[in-house]
Amino acid sequence: MPSPSQSDHTPASAAAIAEHLDGLLETATTPDYSGALNGLQLDNRGPVHRVAAAVDFSRRTIEGAIADGANLMIVHHGMFWGGAQRIVGPSYERLRLLMQHDVAVYSAHLPLDRHPEFGNNVLLASELGLQPSGGFALYKGMAIGVRGQSDLPTATVVERATALARRHGGTAVVTPYASDRVTRRWGICSGGGASSETLREAHEAGLDTLVVGEGPHHTAVDAPEMGLVVIYTGHYATETLGVRALATHLEEQYGLPWSFIAAPSGL
Repeated sequence: MPSPSQSDHTPASAAAIAEHLDGLLETATTPDYSGALNGLQLDNRGPVHRVAAAVDFSRRTIEGAIADGANLMIVHHGMFWGGAQRIVGPSYERLRLLMQHDVAVYSAHLPLDRHPEFGNNVLLASELGLQPSGGFALYKGMAIGVRGQSDLPTATVVERATALARRHGGTAVVTPYASDRVTRRWGICSGGGASSETLREAHEAGLDTLVVGEGPHHTAVDAPEMGLVVIYTGHYATETLGVRALATHLEEQYGLPWSFIAAPSGL
């Protein structure tokens, strides 16, 4: 579907916007977890007049979107992570609010993490002053994260990551490192980016520093023995960038005002 020019902001439906985003993010060809269900997860009567971007789908972000007058939510973690479930209790209340206020929901998980322009990982690298030169963090053969080279004191990378975490309601945690250590080969994987697999991939690739969202306790134990420093910058904090970038893109393409619904988890 051809994208409207910036000077031709014809009202668009949620379905039309979703078709545009699906093509942009390559949702059909990007592997993901079964519960992700990337794309338009709930339609509305449209047309879309305002967008709300959020990391997570929750009652808190739904109420924020409604308060801001949005009728399309763009989220990273969508409606169906738990698979099929009864529409009762909190699930019913979320759906009731959305349908009562005619709010559509579009979700993009790994397609948004890996995108070369709007992706969480490439934007996180930019925020940290790092220039990617390749992919990292393979999932079903596809690189979700990024990697590159630098000549920065590790303390500087830690300082920048810590500042980013604080801006988004989180706290960075870092494995031990020497005060004179320099980061020369780094990798980034947002969200739950630290795992046994990513640590092994980093070690085999000769990386010395990882910037991730979060990870299991054992990764902080294993990392020093593998010559790695891991900077846990916060799952939430590292995934605020992509949805903001997508909302900005929709503003440029469709003339849609937007707002970011902040709902930090602290993790």
